[in-house]
Amino acid sequence: MDSFETKLILAMLMPGLLVVFFTRVTFHHIVGLILTVALIAASVYAGYTHNWLLYAADALSLTVGFWYATRMVNKARQPAKDE
Repeated sequence: MDSFETKLILAMLMPGLLVVFFTRVTFHHIVGLILTVALIAASVYAGYTHNWLLYAADALSLTVGFWYATRMVNKARQPAKDE
């Protein structure tokens, strides 16, 4: 597999997983998103990401991860129904 293909696959998976992970650790989905964006910004600044396709894959994965983390937090905050 080519280096670009590997970076593309990781860009599609890792940001979303990191948002969910940081949300689980901090118990807040906004903090999880901010920490993940900070890591991606540091990666871009260091020169590891240098293609608009990778930026778009990162953004898509962030969006999906944030959607899932928000859903997860809202579900956890709802009172449990004892049936």
